[in-house]
Amino acid sequence: MAHWTEYSTPDAELAPLLAKLPPSILGLDDPVATREKLKHMLPAMQKATQHELPPDADYRVEDRKIPVEGGEITIRCLVPTSESGKTFPVLVWFHGGGWSMGSIDMDDYSLRRICVTLQIVIVNVDYRLVPEHPFPTSLDDCYAGLKWTAENASLISGAVDKGFLVGGFSAGASAATIVAHRARDDAFFQGCPLTGQALQVPQVVHPDACPEQYKPLFRSIEQNKDAPILNREGLLKSNAFVGARPDDPNLFILLAPSHANLPPTFIQVAGADPLRDDGLVYEQVLRESGVQTKFEVYPGMPHGGRAMFPNTAIYKKWDKDQLEGLRWLLR
Repeated sequence: MAHWTEYSTPDAELAPLLAKLPPSILGLDDPVATREKLKHMLPAMQKATQHELPPDADYRVEDRKIPVEGGEITIRCLVPTSESGKTFPVLVWFHGGGWSMGSIDMDDYSLRRICVTLQIVIVNVDYRLVPEHPFPTSLDDCYAGLKWTAENASLISGAVDKGFLVGGFSAGASAATIVAHRARDDAFFQGCPLTGQALQVPQVVHPDACPEQYKPLFRSIEQNKDAPILNREGLLKSNAFVGARPDDPNLFILLAPSHANLPPTFIQVAGADPLRDDGLVYEQVLRESGVQTKFEVYPGMPHGGRAMFPNTAIYKKWDKDQLEGLRWLLR
């Protein structure tokens, strides 16, 4: 039996800062209204992390439109500056937001830092959101972004044979591991397989459809039911907005029939998060399926919050570990 409840112990530096937040910093009753609130909060969050931006001369930014079923979406390509002809490994990234909010601007600053520090091309996918675009539109958009990258990496100085990673935060991390399963089984990717996954606080199972053998391991949904930023009520509302069945393996990847033959996986887990045990159980399942894994747990960290408290020790460690995890995947 795993014993993970100690990871909910409040972080000494973070706890008094979190205590000042309102009970529900966003509110999740209306996904469209919440999306607008987050959009208005974003400039202040970006200002708090502006100091981490690399010099403009060290990279370029290309926003491109790509076709998807029923329309088009934007992808933001971050490309290290180099001499002509040099190519780089590639990371395809999906933002968080419970499938109903968020955009490519959410992780933009941190991804620019990663692009330059690791000398890696990053494709940040602005997938369409629920409820305007019902499930599985978001996932199909993410997969379209992955396929576009595989076919067109050379247009953005990418070389998937040097490393082809997929990653994301929260819903974006869920998307990453879902598309990794799809790509594993898709002949399209036989010549350019994914070489790694970087997952930050993913959800892999709905609380109402957890397989019996794993139920004793999922205690964080109750233990962290009143957590700041994302609590149990907010998580369940977010799941309801998507509209998928709780037992749908196309969204809740723990229910997939096999987890074998997936690429090496790096997972970051927040200790005071209702989704803490999703990440820890999924790492265990992958490892038992023969997948190479590496993971880090951050005791007392809630789901999200980095943009609000970037200069705390625990979030500085999160950033450092993310770089090291990506380096590990690239090796």
